[in-house]
Amino acid sequence: MRIFLLTLVISLCANITGAQITQNVRGTVVDNETKFPLIGAKVQIFTEDTIQLFRALVDENGSFRIKNVPIGKHKLVATYMSYETKSVPVTVNSGKESVVNLEMSEEVFETEEVQIVAQRKGEVLNEMATVSARQFSVEETDRYPGSRSDPARMASNFAGVQGADDSRNDIVIRGNSPLGLLYKVEGIDIPNPNHFSTSGSTGGPVSIINNKILGNSDFFMSAFPAEYGNSTSGVFDLKLRNGNQSVHEFTGQFGFLGTEVMAEGPINKDKRSSYIVMGRYSTLSIFQSLGISIGTDAVPIYGDGAFKLNYPLKKGGAISVWGMGGKSQIDIKISDQTELTDEVYGEGDRDQYFGTSMGVVGLSYKKPVSTRTFLSATFAVSGDEQHSRHYLLERSLDTSYIGGQEKITIRTDSIYQLMGYQFYNTKLSGYFSVNHKINKKHILKAGINMDAIYTNNVDSVLNETGDAFKLRHDFAGAYTLIQPFVQYKWKVNPKMDFTAGLHNQYFSLSNSLSVLEPRLGWKYVLKKNQVITAGAGLHSQTQPLYLYSYQQYDGDGNPVRHNKNMDFTKSIHSAIGYERSFKKGLNVKAETYFQYLYNVPVEIESSALSLINMGSGFQRFFPDSLQNTGTGRNYGIELTIQKYFNKSFFFLITGSLYDSKYKGSDGVERNTDYNGSYTVNVLGGKEFNFKGNQSISLGLKCTTAGGKRYGYVDVEASKEAQELVFLSEGYNTRQFKDYFRLDVKVNYKLNTKKITHEIGLDLVNILNTRNLLGLAYAPNLSNPSAEPIAERTQLGFLPIFYYRIDFKLKK
Repeated sequence: MRIFLLTLVISLCANITGAQITQNVRGTVVDNETKFPLIGAKVQIFTEDTIQLFRALVDENGSFRIKNVPIGKHKLVATYMSYETKSVPVTVNSGKESVVNLEMSEEVFETEEVQIVAQRKGEVLNEMATVSARQFSVEETDRYPGSRSDPARMASNFAGVQGADDSRNDIVIRGNSPLGLLYKVEGIDIPNPNHFSTSGSTGGPVSIINNKILGNSDFFMSAFPAEYGNSTSGVFDLKLRNGNQSVHEFTGQFGFLGTEVMAEGPINKDKRSSYIVMGRYSTLSIFQSLGISIGTDAVPIYGDGAFKLNYPLKKGGAISVWGMGGKSQIDIKISDQTELTDEVYGEGDRDQYFGTSMGVVGLSYKKPVSTRTFLSATFAVSGDEQHSRHYLLERSLDTSYIGGQEKITIRTDSIYQLMGYQFYNTKLSGYFSVNHKINKKHILKAGINMDAIYTNNVDSVLNETGDAFKLRHDFAGAYTLIQPFVQYKWKVNPKMDFTAGLHNQYFSLSNSLSVLEPRLGWKYVLKKNQVITAGAGLHSQTQPLYLYSYQQYDGDGNPVRHNKNMDFTKSIHSAIGYERSFKKGLNVKAETYFQYLYNVPVEIESSALSLINMGSGFQRFFPDSLQNTGTGRNYGIELTIQKYFNKSFFFLITGSLYDSKYKGSDGVERNTDYNGSYTVNVLGGKEFNFKGNQSISLGLKCTTAGGKRYGYVDVEASKEAQELVFLSEGYNTRQFKDYFRLDVKVNYKLNTKKITHEIGLDLVNILNTRNLLGLAYAPNLSNPSAEPIAERTQLGFLPIFYYRIDFKLKK
């Protein structure tokens, strides 16, 4: 540790020459529909002082490179005949080349003169999206305080997205369960990309996805285009960036959440092939070994990595091999506790050994066949695994006297295994699409998603009498999910776009078929950079895979899978939006929406239970017989006021007012688990530059949201089940106090001639607000007759720091 600190001080105190520090800017310019290179497009960089101008032309492969651009914040502008001018900000640092990839839209009608008053920033990459969608910009979202470099937590700042759970990064969109979210990478649906992920969930405490390898991506919240299926809530369509084609670059980072290394560079400079590879390993065990408290005795151990090898073809095509994955393990040993203290991360009556792993490897092919047609195909193999063992403790209290003082300690009288499980999923995935520009006005896109899935689930639990184990899951089998689609876009005139599409979905395990799900979108541009958007669509989704294999027993003791034939949950989305763009990166957007869900699995017996409430937390679900008769509805209004980073500062204000209700098999309308009623985020940041090569960035974020819903506990049933059981009567009629959190982010950056140093400090929940997370089953050893119920609070103050260094090798 002392050597590391000494090296850091020497690096930061290194002599800085008086010469101007520069770096290269590179990227691509292509047509946004066909991805065909716009050969000869002019790319210009305007420095903030407008004194210097740098320019380049796009080559036959769609690439450009501008050398010796001064470090700092600049504006890059691309122009091409009969295409709309594109303007984006670019940040130039000394340690790594800056990369800007642009997709330009062809003008529907050519005019003699076009006057651009302001540019709409943050437009999505998918040309078929019109409403309830936004671009996920890595450069922009990385400035958000409290996000821990986690893409899911960054997205929780968007209007309509709720992230008021400090322990997990579940994405709750417009009152929907996180189960409704779909993660895609390079066109392929991937397993839950989080460490410590529970079966049937899409979130977790720590993301496997590292934003350093991401390019700009798309985030959809409603009525998404027809190519996206098997989702009733939202889609996070992630893109992996390519490595540097001309020079080797390296990044190293040491911090509270992990130690990271990343390298990128050319494989063959003449052929423009490149690689990018990175890895991260948890640093928390290092702090524990140094005697530094991290808030719990149960230390999570995790590691992850990602890579992409890209081999360009002529005229903008490419073949790439890519992959990502991670592994995690945590041992929560309550039996080691001898004092009466609460353990935040585990149940109070058992030892738990829990681990997960996830990985995906893919091969992608992208090729502009002509100036009008673009092909894209991906083949991937993915897998995920979760395993756990629980040991139930029987404990009592010992009382002793030391120096006349009474001391109470916990004694473990016996320990025996309560349950254990191991779930495996292996998937072969294929994606193919073709974009064809019929002419300037009409674009057609068609394709198919195919998944072949093999599942092997084993789960046993001690029976009620405690003398034998019974199997809850004992299943191995293969099945397919097939999703063809077709999408059409009509550029009616320079002001109006119209999209229409059809999506189909078939799942062989339950023999479920959803035919011709329609998707519609409309966009109209008014004067003064105003835009009106609207969209609607029918969507469907499979249930969590492990629920299909859950078995119960008939009167003769034979296992029966009651829920193997569950049908899709279905959802009808509709939304209308208004957006206005101003100069200097200011944007105002309002949207209202209505969503109706039906075919939701609920119990056959009359109850409040519904799968609409599942998907968050660390608990699995063990249902009785289910039927697809449940319903739900979400409606609300959202407002976003955003100033994109420009002139050294940014701010983002988002607010959502919404209502989320559902009906179980008893027909009673109730609040969903995710009906907080409102969410407000206010965040912003300012960068201060000095001495030409140093900067300090300050960021502040304030989040407030409605408290979590809960009901009344059936105490006797909870004691028997040794976990909380809620009564149907009064379910979700109660609500915890509102959530509030204040985060602060401080960054210092030093650009030397060849190296960029960065020190960051993210102060999460700086006021140490004790927000309530929920109720927990917690037997009271000192008073066994007391109700075994305790309020569980969220994380308190959490300081997260890192030191990062970027540099490149000489050519």
